[in-house]
Amino acid sequence: MKKLPTVAYFSMEFGLDSNFKIYAGGLGILAGDYLKAAKDLGYPVVGVGILWKQGYNKQIVTEEYGVIDAFPIYRYDFLKDTGVKVKVRIRNRDVYCKVWKVDNFENADLYLLDTDLPENADRWITGQLYGWFGEERVAQEMVLGIGGVRALKEVGVEVDVYHFNEGHAVFAGLELVRYYMEEKGLSFEQALSKAREKIVFTTHTPVEAGNETHPLRLLMYMGANLNLTEEQLVYIGGAPFNMTVAALRLARISNAVSDLHRITANAMWAQVDRRSRIIGITNGVHVGTWVDRRILESKHNPEKLWQTHTQIKRELLDFVEKRTGIKLREDVLTIGFARRAAPYKRSDLIFRDKEAADKMFKNDLQIIFAGKSHPLDDTGKEIVNNIIAMSKKYPGKVVFLEDYDMEIGKLLTRGCDIWLNNPRRPLEACGTSGMKAAMNGVLNVSTLDGWWPEACQHGINGWQIGDGFESKDEKEQDSHDLKSLVNVMQNEVIPTYYKNRDRWVKMMQNSIESTLEKFSAERMVKEYYEKMYIQKSHED
Repeated sequence: MKKLPTVAYFSMEFGLDSNFKIYAGGLGILAGDYLKAAKDLGYPVVGVGILWKQGYNKQIVTEEYGVIDAFPIYRYDFLKDTGVKVKVRIRNRDVYCKVWKVDNFENADLYLLDTDLPENADRWITGQLYGWFGEERVAQEMVLGIGGVRALKEVGVEVDVYHFNEGHAVFAGLELVRYYMEEKGLSFEQALSKAREKIVFTTHTPVEAGNETHPLRLLMYMGANLNLTEEQLVYIGGAPFNMTVAALRLARISNAVSDLHRITANAMWAQVDRRSRIIGITNGVHVGTWVDRRILESKHNPEKLWQTHTQIKRELLDFVEKRTGIKLREDVLTIGFARRAAPYKRSDLIFRDKEAADKMFKNDLQIIFAGKSHPLDDTGKEIVNNIIAMSKKYPGKVVFLEDYDMEIGKLLTRGCDIWLNNPRRPLEACGTSGMKAAMNGVLNVSTLDGWWPEACQHGINGWQIGDGFESKDEKEQDSHDLKSLVNVMQNEVIPTYYKNRDRWVKMMQNSIESTLEKFSAERMVKEYYEKMYIQKSHED
């Protein structure tokens, strides 16, 4: 068998363990699951990221101020010192980056860069994940991209493929171009072509605002251009410099993270000339991390499966009571909704038909919310405050768990009865929390967005909200989806739960069987190798 290519997977965040706070949300959890699956498969993969001193943010809800953010300083005793430091020139001064290695979460080796060193004037570059403003963000991305390429050379990893998870790592591509020009004597066009042979790219965000841009003047001032001219920067990323456009042009092939997202992304970036092809490789989740072993052991026995689910639900409700003082009922249909607080995810959709909500929450439903907003996102904080207002309107039926993290994610995707997901289609790129729920026998109730169109068998392994309706008029789309949500809850989900337990448990079994392998991170990593990493002549 031909030797597999060695892949360096660059990501701004990695979610490996709840107590290792170098992740913010879905992007990081995906990256962590990727490294664990690569380790399980024995594939030659390394991760490259940043050691964030304060992580993302610790989010607390107070009576007086609503949502507030805290930034503790974290220290970890499991980091391995590689003895390597690399230098990146930022704002015309040398910034030294210490390289740590992490390999103790059953993950492929992860190298993390850290600027918190006494010799640096800019020690705080690696302070906060997605923190601060333009200059610091560029500095962070220079550490990740430029520092990352240099770190791998110094620790002796010979890389065949550089995989950029989202556009944050683009400066790694510019560093490769610089290397081929300055150290190998190639022209700009030749260097670009040579770099492209080694780069692949995963695009995530179908929301325009989520695709980062930087003014050219800022990149020149920061030194991110690495001696490339403004004209050459424009050739790669446009003006202003768009990180996603640059990645699409630097990569030999790119992927979207679900099949629907492939269609959305190709339409979204259709006007970009000289860009790579965008194929679809649907995300997957690491089964060993996210699926309760007890569920896997009891999945073939309906009675045992229900007893196991009830026990896990009890554990979730005990956790909720411990955290909030609210005692939810074990015999009530329990919804889980845990997501980043973003408007398109419509966390409050179920409450917008007040009459229906009053009826359902009075008699049949209870819901556990968790979510976090970016520290600088006032709209996100309003969404969280609105959910808290709902918990006061429906006491004992609506609960909010603050400071959403991997631990809460695990408990919710294992212990709820249904997993609610109602983004405005097609704005959800994938949505892996629903996969975790499905594999645990927690039934999805979701709009046909992200991964769900590939998995949904309505009434067999979960339910769809609506029929894939899309509208440029948000009010029209919300009204359509709300009607569908109320209809499916009142006429299908609630009656099945309370009146047809056998069917419910059969649906749980179908949910597990239909998703366990198809949406696993192992399948995803294998697909990356087959479709992206191993070069086939017809793709070039």
